[in-house]
Formats: sequence, C-alpha cells, structure tokens
Amino acid sequence: MSVEEPVRSRHLRGPIGWFANLILVALPLTGVFFLLDIPQRIDWMVFPEQYVGLFLGLALCGTFLIVPARRSGDKDRVPWYDFLAAVAGLAVGLYVFIYYPKLVNSLGEIRLERVILGSISVLLLLEASRRLVGWPLVIIAGFFLFYANFAYLFPGDFYGKGWSLSRLSTYLYLDANGIFGIALKIAAGIVLVFILFGETLYATGGAEFLSDFALAVMGRFRGGPAKIAIVSSSLFGNSSGSAVANVVVDGTFTIPMMKRAGYPAPVAAAIEAVASTGGQIMPPVMGAAAFLIAEYLAIPYAQVALAALMPAILYYVALFIQVDLLAARNGIRGLPREQLPKLLAVMPRSAGFVVPLAVLILYMFVWNRRPEEAGLMAVVAALVTGFFTPGVKLGPRALLNIIMSTGRGLLEIAAITGLAGVVIGVLQLTGLGFTLTFTLINIGQNSAWLLLGLTAIVSLILGMGMPTTAVYILLAVLVAPGLSQLGIMPIAAHLFIFYFGMLSMITPPVCLAAYAAASIGKTDPMRTGWEGMRLCAIAYIVPFLFAFSPSLLLVGNWYSVLLSVVTAIAGAAVFGVGIVGHLFASIGPIRRFLFVVVSIGLLLPVASRGDHLHTTLIINGLATFLAIVLVGLEWRARNRARLGIDLGRAEAGGVALAEVRRPQHEKP
Repeated sequence: MSVEEPVRSRHLRGPIGWFANLILVALPLTGVFFLLDIPQRIDWMVFPEQYVGLFLGLALCGTFLIVPARRSGDKDRVPWYDFLAAVAGLAVGLYVFIYYPKLVNSLGEIRLERVILGSISVLLLLEASRRLVGWPLVIIAGFFLFYANFAYLFPGDFYGKGWSLSRLSTYLYLDANGIFGIALKIAAGIVLVFILFGETLYATGGAEFLSDFALAVMGRFRGGPAKIAIVSSSLFGNSSGSAVANVVVDGTFTIPMMKRAGYPAPVAAAIEAVASTGGQIMPPVMGAAAFLIAEYLAIPYAQVALAALMPAILYYVALFIQVDLLAARNGIRGLPREQLPKLLAVMPRSAGFVVPLAVLILYMFVWNRRPEEAGLMAVVAALVTGFFTPGVKLGPRALLNIIMSTGRGLLEIAAITGLAGVVIGVLQLTGLGFTLTFTLINIGQNSAWLLLGLTAIVSLILGMGMPTTAVYILLAVLVAPGLSQLGIMPIAAHLFIFYFGMLSMITPPVCLAAYAAASIGKTDPMRTGWEGMRLCAIAYIVPFLFAFSPSLLLVGNWYSVLLSVVTAIAGAAVFGVGIVGHLFASIGPIRRFLFVVVSIGLLLPVASRGDHLHTTLIINGLATFLAIVLVGLEWRARNRARLGIDLGRAEAGGVALAEVRRPQHEKP
C-alpha cells in the first residue's frame, strides 16, 4: 500500500528538492539503524530519547519543507518562514540527540536554552499537526496548554495553581511523560516498521496479487465485485492499518466494478469504505493504536491481536452477509468467467504476500519476538520474494521509492504522536488526568453502561477530526482508568476506545474513509457515510458486549469461549438479514425487527460462571430457537410463493393448450 501523499504537498526541484528527499530517506533509514540495535553492537551507548529526538527533528524538518501552510501556497518553492521552521525543527531534535547524555541527570532544571527549545518544539508541533491533519487536535492541545498555565481560573475540582511557561516548556520538552514519551517512541519504532512493511508489500506486488486472488475466488458469485472488495481490502488492510490509504489503493479498482455490476454508487463506495476501515481491527497487523494498547497495558502485542480477532471476524461476517443479500435482492450476478483470472495462474504470485505474512506471524505469534523485529524480518522476506516474483522490478529506484513513501507516511504520525505527548505531559504535570477520570465516574454515577455510552460518543466526536491513533491516546489516558475502576477488564476497555475511534472514519458528518470512497465513486459523501453506518452497524454493538463479557475476546473458560464464538457468528449472519430485509425474499418490517432483536441475543457472550452463566445460556438458547423459527417461516413463505408461481404458470399453460385444442368452429 502506498501511503498517500499529504493533500498539500510541494514538488521541489534543485538543491532544496534533493535536501527534502534526503530528509524523507533519512527518516526510515535512521529508524532501521537504531531498531536493529546497531549502535549497541558497535559499543555506542544511545538513550532511546536520543533516537526519538532525531526522529522528531527529521520529521518536523521534512514537514515544513514539503507541506505548505495553505492549500493555495507555493508548490514549487519553500518560503523563508517554512525554511526557518524546518531548520528550527531539526535543531530541537538534534539538541536532544546530541546533549541528552549530559542532560539526563539534570532534566528538571530550568535553563534558558531549554525553555526556548521547548517552546519552539510545542509551537512547531501545533503548526505541523494543523498542516497535516487539521485543526481539531490543535484546538484540544491548545486548551490543555491554556489549562496548564491558567488552572487557577477554573472552578471546583479543576482548580489548580497553574504552571509557569518556563516550567511547562521544560517539562514537556525533556520529561519522559512529555513530547518524547511513549506515544512518539511507538511511532518511531513499531509504527515506522509497519509503514515500511506496507510500502514494501505494495511495491513487491502484494496488492496486485490480492486483487487478482479476490477476483478469481469471489468474482463468479452473486455480488462478486462487492465480495472482491471485501476480500482484497480486509487482507491488504490488515497489513496497512490505514483506512483512507486502503480505500485509495483498492477503491480505484473495486468501486467502478461494483457500480458496473449494479450496486448504487453510494452503496458501492460505502462497501469499500467499511471493508477498508476494518483493516485497522483485523489481526495480525492492526492500526498503530493496537501497538499502543500493548505498550500501555505492558502485554505482548500477540495478546492484543488475539483478543481483537473475534470482533473483527464478526465485523466482516455481517458485512459479507449484507453484501450477498443486497445482491440477491437487486439481482446482481457475478462476473462472466472470461473476465476473471484463473486461480491456478494467480497462485504462483502468492509468495509476494503469503511469505512475508507467514514470517510476520511466526516471529510475532509463535516465537514471541518484538513487533519491530518481526516487521523488519517481514520486510526482508517481502524484498527477497519480490526479486523472484515474475513482473516485479526491484531496482535501486524502486527501493528508493519505498523508503521515500515510508518517510512521507511518517510525517503525519510523528506530528500526531508528538502533539499527543504535549497533552499527556499536561495531564501528568497538572493532575488533570485524575480529575477528569474522577469527574467521568461521577457523571456515570457508578454505572459502567452510562460511562461506556459517554466514552463511545466522545470517541466518535474526537475521531471526526483526528486519526484513530490520536483519539486512542487521549482517551486511553482520560477514560480507560475510569472504565477499569468500574470492573471492566483493561484490555476490553482499551479495545472499546480503539473500536469507536476507528468507527469515526465511517460515521457522519466527518467520515474520512467514506469521503475518500465517495470521491472515487463520484457520489455524495454523506449518503456514503450513512450507507457505511448501516453496513457496519454491528460494530457499534459488539464493543458494548465484549466490555462486560470477555468471552468474545477469547478470554475465559474454553466452553464459554466456544459457545460465544459459535452463537456470535450465527448472530452476525442473522443481524445482516435483519438490516438488509431480505433472505429468500423481501422481509416485512416486523420480521426485520425480530431478526435484529434475535441477533443481539445470539451475539450476547456466554458468561464464564455463576448466575450470569445460566442467564446467558438461557438467552442464547431462546435466541437460537427463535432464529430457527424465523428462518423456517421465511423458507415456508418462499416455497408458498414458488408454488403459487408454478400453479399460475400451469393454469396459464392449461388455458393456452385448451385454446389450441378447441375445434375451429367453436367459439370461445
């Protein structure tokens, strides 16, 4: 997957263009150098903060060189103020990279150069984030900075003494809880590796193979083009973790194909948006926030991926069922066989995708290696198989393009996580994080359901203007502790936030994945967003279920997990029937409602023990019985309709035969 360029991107020539490209190349190569522990092997002791400082300095420098301040800004030259900002961004990073070993024993001391550099770094992060992802995150960070300085103006529990600008800038710049904290460290490590992996997979023919594979496997079935979109976007999405980029890569091929097959343009665009967005929650490689979950909870990433597996399967089962039933209702057939590639001809190219993914899974889930190491080994595997894959050209220019595209993708990630570090630093310095958690619990009145509802709403609102990673970082600090205090498992609480942050990509009014798909499909973005909400409606329900019963996260007794998985998959299928309103024929509104209600009963996870075990077993059993009854009624209605059609045809045929046999002298 080629990470999309920023919307406002300069195309520079001459020495400044060479320098900008050098920064983009240096960003991922520097990361690989440090992540492979090469400094340690040559007896060069480096603090993690030194590498992160260099990473941020390069990213800020590249941002101000490549991304203009306004859409109408110069696209072929760098104004003096952007060049100055680029130099300043590089300076604040190099200061930490060069001097951190000397500063480590005096990080709390307030000195003039630290105050100046800290203030500059905060201002540059605010402007870089504005250019790359817009105003919402900037406004939120600005509010937190205002509070840190003027906390004495706030009433009640939010009253504080306030911190001076010198103390605040020094803390944010050098403390481990500030800009160079966990969020930026994850971006400079795991996220960097997996962006590089996605770029390598795209360049070595992985995306092309997936498209042809989906065509060969699903193209001949009813609604084949839509099923192709689901298969290709889900498989490739779990390697890219970027919803919008996934839409851009796959949608240019699948959306026009769905429209030609008979899907309305908003529905075709919505199917691609929903399928691409699901890549963020589909293991083995999920969105960047999933790696942050592992770091925050201090658990292996494999545990996070395993917990996210079942909800992701339910997401795609419900989507697949709806797409199939929409095709049945609208008479959308599969593609002609002559238009489809042969599976046997496609499979020889599978190594470009299968081998790197197998290496990734082995290293990360079987051998329990670090995600960074697993990702780098997968990159190597992709490059090696690419050299032996027919039609793939991996010369020096192709390798350079992979590295530069990775550097472009890292600009946004660095700005987001760096500014998120500013927010986290304010929360830690002022104690505001504890105050907000306490306030949310009071609002929830010790009701986990109410607090979950508030969290879902806040996640969707924040996500309307911010990437999923930024939403997760904010709410993981603010809300997750409160959810845990009300008895929700920590991993369930963090996945809940992650899911609703992801759903903002397809939830109107600001739904970036739907906007990207609508632009390709040449249709209304809002209609696409509403269709997307309908197609992934199950994703708004499942997080509430696994928050209270972790069986859907594959946590608990084997029998409760097994029963939960089986009934949940059936529930997802029944849910799709109710949403579409079609099974063997069109379904009336009352029965559609009953299908949806029964599906929720099936989706309800089986409790592990006690009275809740018996209650959930009774609900699942009753829902199973009702589902069978409803399907049986629809089957009988279809048979009656067919019988009526056959009788009508027979009667019509009998009348025609009588007319033929009637003697010519008789009058009818």
